[in-house]
This record gives sequence, structure tokens and C-alpha cells, in this order.
Amino acid sequence: MTASMKRLVLWSVPATVLVVVLALLFRPRAELVDVVQVQMAPMLVTIDEEGETRTRDVYTINAPVGGRLLRTALREGDPVIANQTPVAQIEPSEPEFLDPRSQAQSEAARDAASAALALAAAELKQAEAERDFATAEVQRFRELYKKGTVPEQQVDDAERAAQSTLAAVEAAQASLAVRQFELNRAEASLITPAAAHESHGSWCECVTVRSPVDGRVLRVHHKSETIVSPGTPLIEVGDPHDLEIVTDYLSIDAVKVKAGQAAFIEGWGQDIRLNAVVQRVEPYAFMKVSALGIEEQRVNVILDITDPVEKWTALGHGYRVESRIIDWQSDAVETVPLTALFRQGDDWAVFVDDDDTAVMRTVKIGHTAGLTVEILDGLEIGEWVVMHPNDRLEDGSRLRRRN
Repeated sequence: MTASMKRLVLWSVPATVLVVVLALLFRPRAELVDVVQVQMAPMLVTIDEEGETRTRDVYTINAPVGGRLLRTALREGDPVIANQTPVAQIEPSEPEFLDPRSQAQSEAARDAASAALALAAAELKQAEAERDFATAEVQRFRELYKKGTVPEQQVDDAERAAQSTLAAVEAAQASLAVRQFELNRAEASLITPAAAHESHGSWCECVTVRSPVDGRVLRVHHKSETIVSPGTPLIEVGDPHDLEIVTDYLSIDAVKVKAGQAAFIEGWGQDIRLNAVVQRVEPYAFMKVSALGIEEQRVNVILDITDPVEKWTALGHGYRVESRIIDWQSDAVETVPLTALFRQGDDWAVFVDDDDTAVMRTVKIGHTAGLTVEILDGLEIGEWVVMHPNDRLEDGSRLRRRN
């Protein structure tokens, strides 16, 4: 072997080692990833929204008349019996204060009524005097007629005049009574609130309002004394064990819901899932502004709880719940987490871990339930897919699974 060949062999070994080291140093680094296995699992697709409970039939008892509402002893939750339990008592309210002009006008009306009463009393005395004179004239003409001094016609005229005076006396008496009532009315307009309050007693007739149905008090609108007008709400009564769930869904979700559709209730304070059924979907949508300030068209969907009352006795009127209406379900479908998917053009794709190598695979998806997606085509049961693929991954990238 020549010297040049010896030198070539001598330097070829470190050169080869150097090339291998450089190749190892500059080759792409394996991406540390989490993987999940494609598997068959049950899937439940629901339409979720927050709702609240409400008593099916709430009776709002209103004030039948205006007046002063007395303090009630009833409190929320107290039982009531139909047509027996008094829920409110209303008595006449005190008169209002008079301003100076109204005060002067009322005092003038009182003085005028007092003068008219005095005039009526004087007219009554005059009528009584005329009556007494006419009565005496009748007696005198009768005596003269017996003696033959006056004809019978004059006696009849005297009696007719006496009858007229009697009628005049009755008219004067009625006029005096009218003037007395007018004076009473004028004096009543001057009664002050303080005097009216002191005069309250057994004479005051209070209106007692009773519950029209059996149930419990749901809400007391006025617990203390106050002045109410006719029609003012006083108390709400209903059966707290006869509940329904009302939830306002987006109109685009409400069109998927039909009466009789199965549902369930969660998030009501206990770790018990309550079964329910859709009672009806209201036909009228309304606009509601979301917490983000977005105007949304909402539709009320009413649910009935189908479980026995004993399971949800803790619920009451106006409680918050989470209602979930079942839109679709299957006992076994091919599923992967939603976080494994990414967009590849107009299609969905995943990275499959094929012997520590990333292989991009286009997939066809079906239903989505939360963070789980149904896979219709593109994957096989048991394959491993990459979770949360980052922008450094591409087809053929080396992978290293995170322990």
C-alpha cells in the first residue's frame, strides 16, 4: 500500500464520523406531541341553554279597590287555602292635604252651606206658621158654618189652603235636611289627614282579599302598609311543586326542537340529572341583547320534568337550571377529539402518528358534541392522531410522544 493510500484510509474514518455527526446535528428535530387513539364511543348531541323554573299557574292577586293596604302576616312559602285564607286587608285611605286655595274654597263652601241651612230653617218656621194659621182658619170656618154664617164653599177653601200649608211644611223640612247634608259634605272636605287617622275605629269597613286557589305564597309585593290603587299587584300564589322549565333558545336552534323531544336538566345545584320532555315551542320570537351587546332573536321553549317530585323538591319558582335538549344520539360511533382537527383548504384533516412520523390525513366528519367529533371516513379504529397540532408540523415530520 502506498503512502498516499495510507493517508486516504487514515483520514476517511474521521471524515465519515464527522459527516455522521453533522447529519445528526442538522437533521429536523422530532416534535414533542400528545396523541390520542381513534375509538368507538357513544355520542350525545344536545342543544344547551340556561333556563329557569317557574310555577305552571301563577295567580297574581291584585287590589280590587284603592285604599290603605294593611301590613300582612303572610311570608313567602306560607300555605293558603282557596276562598279562606285572607291575603290582604284594605281600608279607606286618609284624605289628602289641602293647598291654600282649596282650603279657602272649602271653607267658603262650608260657610255657604251653613247660611243655606239657616235660611232653610227660617223657611221652615215660616211654613209652620202658615200651617198653624191655616189650621186655625179651618176650625174657625167650621164653627161659623155650623152657625150658618158662612157657606160650605168657604170651609172647603180653608181646608184646601190648610192642606197646601202642610205640604209646604214638608217641603221646608226636606229642604232643611238637604241643606244639613250639604253642610256635612262641606265640613267633610275640611277633614285633615291627622283627624281622619284618629277617627279610624270600628266604623271603618275593611275589604278582605282572599286567595282564589290552594297553594303557597310565592311573592309578597308589599309587606308593609302602603297606599294602593285598584289593580295593584299584592301577592303571587301558586303550587311550587307544579313546575316547568322555560328556556330562551336562539331561533336557529329552536327550529330543530319539537314537542315531545327528550331532554334533561343539569346544573341546578345537585349532582342529579333530571329527565324532561319538550312541552311546546312558542311561535313568537323576541329580540334579546346578549352580554356582548349582540342583538339575538330568541324563542321560549317550555320543558316538563318527568321525574318524580321527590327527586327535585329543592327546586322552587325562578331557580336557574341548565337545560339540554337531545338533538341526536348513537350508542357507538368513531370519534376523535375536536382539538385534533385542522383545516386543509375546504376539508378537515388530522396528523396520524405512523411509526413516529406525521402523516396528514383528510377526514370527513359528522356530528359534533362538545369537544368530540364523529369521524365518517378517513381514519381506522386504533390509529393514533396528534392532539393540538402546531404550525411546525407537516407531512413527514418526525414525532416524539410526550410521556
